Parts: sequence; C-alpha cells; structure tokens
Amino acid sequence: MQPVSILAASLLLPAGVAIAIALLRRQPNIREAASLAGAAVLCAGILALLPAVAAGQRPTLTLIEILPGIRIAFSAEPLGTGFALIVAVLWFLTVLYSIGYMRAHRERNQARFYLFFALAIAATIGAAFADNLLTLYLFYEALTLATYPLVTHGGKDGDRAGGRTYLRILLGTSLTFLLLAMAWVYALAGTLTFTEGGILASGGALVDGLTPGLLALLFALFVFGTGKAALMPFHRWLPAAMVAPTPVSALLHAVAVVKLGVFAVLKVTIYVFGIETLALHDATWPIQYVAAATLLLAAVMAIREDNLKRRLAYSTVSQLAYIVLAATLANALAVTAGGLHIAAHAAAKITLFFCAGMLLVSLHKTAVSELNGVGRQMPVTMAAWTVASLCVIGMPLTGGFWSKWYLARGTLDAGEPVLLGVVLLGSLLAVGYLLPPAVRAFYPAAAAPGGIPAKPRRQGPEAPRSSLAALTVTASLSLLLFFVAHPILRFLGGLGS
Repeated sequence: MQPVSILAASLLLPAGVAIAIALLRRQPNIREAASLAGAAVLCAGILALLPAVAAGQRPTLTLIEILPGIRIAFSAEPLGTGFALIVAVLWFLTVLYSIGYMRAHRERNQARFYLFFALAIAATIGAAFADNLLTLYLFYEALTLATYPLVTHGGKDGDRAGGRTYLRILLGTSLTFLLLAMAWVYALAGTLTFTEGGILASGGALVDGLTPGLLALLFALFVFGTGKAALMPFHRWLPAAMVAPTPVSALLHAVAVVKLGVFAVLKVTIYVFGIETLALHDATWPIQYVAAATLLLAAVMAIREDNLKRRLAYSTVSQLAYIVLAATLANALAVTAGGLHIAAHAAAKITLFFCAGMLLVSLHKTAVSELNGVGRQMPVTMAAWTVASLCVIGMPLTGGFWSKWYLARGTLDAGEPVLLGVVLLGSLLAVGYLLPPAVRAFYPAAAAPGGIPAKPRRQGPEAPRSSLAALTVTASLSLLLFFVAHPILRFLGGLGS
C-alpha cells in the first residue's frame, strides 16, 4: 500500500471498530475480540508508515479546503507518527487489561465503554496526524466529548460532578484561549497549515504585526488553551476525573487525553512558532516559570495524597510539566527529549494505573496506607509498580532516564541552570510519591511505626490474568525504552531543526 493509503486506513480504522462494537454490543467476546483486532491492525499500519516518514516523506491527505489556508487535512511527520504508534500500542494493551478488569469488577454498560473508548482513539489518531491547527482543534474537541461518557461511566453523583469539572475546564480553556490564538495566527499569516520552521517566522524574523511581547502572549494563549496539558491553574479536571473506572484513568493519563495535550504543545511550538524564533525573541519565559512551578507543586501534592489514583493524578500533572518545560526551552535537544518523555511516561503511567486497578479488583485497596505487605499477595503487580515508578523517576535502565537526561542537557544548552535544578528536584520528589507504595508492599516493617505487622497470607494467583498480562507488558516497555531510546531520538531528530 502507498503511504497515503495507509494514512487513510489508520484514520478510519478506530471509527470502524466503534461501529463494529455498536453492532456487536450483545456479544461481549466477539466485541472485545474486534477491539483487540482493530488495535493490532492499527499498530501494523502505523509501523508500515515509519520507514517512509523516517526517509523524509510526508504523506498528506486533504478532505476539504474551507477557505484559503484553512482546510481539514492530515499528514504524517515524525512527532505525529510516533505519537500515533504509542496510542495504537497502548490501545491494544488497555483493551486486554479492560477485558479482565471490567468483568472482574462487574462494571455496567461495558459495550458503551468499549464504544466510546474506540471513538476516543479515533479522535486521538486524527489529532496525531493533523496537518494544520484547524484539524488539530476539531479532533482535540472531539476527544473531550468522546471521553466525557467514560469519565461519568459510573453514573453516580460524584461521577457526574467529576464530569462537569472535566468539561468545564477543557472546553472552557479551548473555547476561550485556543480559538482566539488560532484566529490570531490566521490573521497574521493567512494560513493554519503546520510549516517547517514555524508559520509565524522565517529564519527567526517575525511576521508583520507581531512583536516579541505579542509573541509571548500568543504562545501563552496556546499553552493555556491546551487544557489537556494540565498546566496550573487549569489542572483540576485531572484529579476530578479519577472517579472514572481504572481503564479510563489509564486512557486519560497515558493513552490519549493528557498526552494529546502535551503533544499539541510540542507541535505548536515546532510548526507554528518555530523553536529558533521562540529562542531568539525570548518568548517562552512566562510559561517556563509556570511549568516549573506546576512541576514542583503537583509533586508535593502527590506526596500528600493517600488515595492511590489521586496520587497518580497529581504525579501526571507534574510529569506533563516536564514536557511543557521542554517546549519552553526552545532548543532541538530539549524538544526531542519532550517527545521521548511522552513515550516513557505513557508506558510507565499506564502500568501504574493498571497496578492500582489490580489492587482494587483483587484486594479492594485504594489507599497508599493500606498497602503494607501486599507484595506477598500480588508480587507481579507490585514488581511492575516498582519498575514503572523507577521509569517515571528517571532511573537508569528505564526509558525515563534518557528523556530526563536529554531534558537536563537541554536546560544547559538554553543557559538555564536553575531549571536544571527544577528537573532534578522533580525527580527526587517523584521518589517520595512513587516508591512508598513499593516499600510498604515489600517491606511492611519499614512502613509500620507501631511495630512489625503480621505477614499477610498468600491468597492464590493474581487475577484477572488478562489484566496481569497487560501490565507485565507495559512494565517491560518501560525497560525496553532504555535500549531503543536512541533509534527513537534519531527518528525524532529533525524536530525543530
């Protein structure tokens, strides 16, 4: 198949899976098999695109041109293709996990869950391959609407309250800031199509009507308008959305929603502003301080949070700030490190949420303080938690090491030693919020100030097995990324250059 045909098939496939799920809603085994098969085919298709994109091809598919410079179109470039591959792989693994989790937890409306999950993936793939700001915006908003029924899946008052917060912040930021920023770009440049080196500049020079101060304001509108990036003060939707089932939390934090937010920030940085332009005119420093503050404050909030899923939610806010910080450093090394951190954090964070779901289903435990000795009952789950935690922290032999290593080097290339300190301090704080559950699980005496607790009795094999298999694979990916990081960096190496 030609690359353009593969691109078209990749865009249509998740929507086709959603239709199949709707038709098979009363046949759970076939319905879930269709989800797995669709995700596997999507992985294969995007893998088939990689050689062409790596060779410099940019297959493009245009649906309609609304006005000159405003069209709905798709293209495959390194950042978007890499993001789409992450989404496809984790879609397959999340469906595999969900089969066991949703049945063991006796969740209602499972057909609806898989349907909207597939629609969410369709929106994310559309955004990943967006050729311009309009297309990116349309699929960004479609993802918000597709995930709302997932956030409110439980149907209780707390679920609906969390859903209202989710919609209010995500739609409020995009409709208030992002639309304004897009209109401003079109007024300045006469186009919304992503351009190598940036729509708003040529060789570092600004388009007419744009000053360095206005450039900084426009950049801030884009970053705050992308509420899915969860930069403070627009982060509250993320903890609020933790009322959702664990597979949905995994979708929000690792597969689609937040990753689309930081992906959009990187894409706008590279193809709308151009990193050379941002660096030359020092236009990112306000957002730089906000990202640094978010990184540290959210980490402190995570340490203080006893509920396991909410702790992971604040951890995500902190880790997303690393990627926004990478964009604000405005050099190729940092931006590429941000792209790598999307992959490393996705593999690690989805593992952590999978582990939290296993603890809920098997042991009915939801708090860090309840985890003393659970490593004896659930050794594979807690070993996977430990591996994923080390990846988020940035320890060697995990994918998170390379993303934070190159981000640290990017701070020095940008002449920002203070931000190097922020990057390192953030990793130390991550030790404080991610390793205590592992310590409690495997060394309960160390976490018991009142004395050594009795050893819990081993209660048979960990279950459900499909969920256990999924989290084992994602934990392995957290390690594998350490060894394949440099091919990924070479693939992404043209970002911003």
